[in-house]
Amino acid sequence: MSVPPPQTRSQRLKAATTDLHDRLDVRIMALDPFAAPDRYVRFLRVQQAFQDAIAPLYADAALQALIPDLADRDRSSAIAADLRDVALPPPALPDADPVRGDVPTALGWLYVAEGSSLGAAFLIKAAQRIGFDADHGARHLAGHPDGRAAHWRRFTAAVDDAAMSDAEEARMIDAARDAFARFRALTEAAFA
Repeated sequence: MSVPPPQTRSQRLKAATTDLHDRLDVRIMALDPFAAPDRYVRFLRVQQAFQDAIAPLYADAALQALIPDLADRDRSSAIAADLRDVALPPPALPDADPVRGDVPTALGWLYVAEGSSLGAAFLIKAAQRIGFDADHGARHLAGHPDGRAAHWRRFTAAVDDAAMSDAEEARMIDAARDAFARFRALTEAAFA
């Protein structure tokens, strides 16, 4: 009987956060953000607030050394354009403190952002049903030209290749859990 290979760091990160991811996904879909444009604008505002909080990470030189295409992964401008397209006033949300921390902490937050990009393949179909697509209103949900899976694999390879102690990996996992919690809190505030 062969022994399965040990899990990669990104696989351990996924295993440690799957519960939060799944609960968040169920909650968002229960709020039905794709039922109508006025609900979708709330979802966009959540995306914008989360992206604003992690914006400093995309410009961080140490992170860019680990993830060469990191600056290109920032979806802030796409979300801003989507909000303009929807042309409905978004709900006010409290300003989120920018995310700061070491590389492991940043990778935990970016894991959540990049994972949402991977999962957006399903969401863009829902956005299309209410009149939005990759060119109008749902740009931030569009896939990468190289494909979502390849884009994700490049990110997880960077996570796996980063030099990290066990304690740093634990901080990365805690940061990802914090990121899921922040996204959940923003969602609850936007749909309250």
